[in-house]
Amino acid sequence: METNVIEGKWKELKGTVRAKWGELTDDEIDQVAGEREKLEGIVQQKYGKTKEEAKQEVDAFFDSL
Repeated sequence: METNVIEGKWKELKGTVRAKWGELTDDEIDQVAGEREKLEGIVQQKYGKTKEEAKQEVDAFFDSL
């Protein structure tokens, strides 16, 4: 999914993101605001992943939508 589409549909995607990454708080999800790189950074930090692991996980998530 393209970045501009993600940002445009972020409100709709919040619930799906919350279901995938349950440790993320509502504030963190709001902070992402559809920006893929911010989501990658928060996933990396919260789940102790490498930057590449977080990028692959986020990419796979958005590709599955």
